[in-house]
Amino acid sequence: MVRKLVEEDNVLFVFQTLGTPPNTAIQKYLNGKKVPQLFVATGASKWGHYKDNPWTMGFQPDYVTESIIYAKHILANVKDPKIGVLMQNDDYGKDYYNGFRQGLGPDADKLIVSHVTYEVTDPTVDSQMIQLKNSGANVFFNITTPKFAAQAIKKAAEIGWKPAHYLNNVSSSVATVMKPAGFENGQGIMTALYLKDPTDPQYANDKDFLEWKAFMQKYYPNGNLLDGNNGYAYAVANLLQTVLKQCGDDLTRANVMKQAANVKNLQLPMVTEGIKVNTSPTDFYPIQSVRLARFKGETWELFGEVLSNESSTQ
Repeated sequence: MVRKLVEEDNVLFVFQTLGTPPNTAIQKYLNGKKVPQLFVATGASKWGHYKDNPWTMGFQPDYVTESIIYAKHILANVKDPKIGVLMQNDDYGKDYYNGFRQGLGPDADKLIVSHVTYEVTDPTVDSQMIQLKNSGANVFFNITTPKFAAQAIKKAAEIGWKPAHYLNNVSSSVATVMKPAGFENGQGIMTALYLKDPTDPQYANDKDFLEWKAFMQKYYPNGNLLDGNNGYAYAVANLLQTVLKQCGDDLTRANVMKQAANVKNLQLPMVTEGIKVNTSPTDFYPIQSVRLARFKGETWELFGEVLSNESSTQ
């Protein structure tokens, strides 16, 4: 389909193609053809490798950055951490895990007492959760997609395992993860956020939220206002709009890529205040900051400062 878009439809660029495996499949082709592969919808760290793939750029905080921030928080806040990791057995899981080990530093092998994986085809992660509890871990790094994240949270409660629980951002949705898992089971879980969650009552009267809601009602009235993906799409579409405006009348592939790599200090709507987009010819990671949040009641409560890991993964 991408070949058709490029060779028959002569598209200027592709935008927001979803998922690590599909983007990996088209990356070499698009770079060979010098067609911008812009703001891909996956946090794999390789989308920022500007030397190897100068026509590809990510959008969201990459998985390595995010997991380094969790590792640093664990080292600073948990006394004598014994860490258990549950990981999806693919490139997505490995990217998070490798970043996490990098963040833990030379003692990673000692600190991680159990590392178990699951396949996307597995019906549940129940046996993995029992294994993690039995390892004696007092910290849990949960690298899962939404279905398995909800299962893991629920199972931890069922077996009475109460570690310091860090949940990857991929599965931070209140509507698709925390609610199905049971709010009572998710209390105290920590994650890293960079977007405003539309299901979070703290944003009910927020200017960004109200503008986004009006936009949805006008252009996408059937869209689900509780689905954070619609907020995410609005944020990344605003970034694309900024890049196209910067292009002016010079709408060539080379200039689109040049402008994408020249965004300075941009606060996007639906992105948490203080987290800005910055790119340059040697920085292809638009967002590299997050804020930590703790689940309390039925919502995420932000705490601490904006945390960054600028240019760590190049």
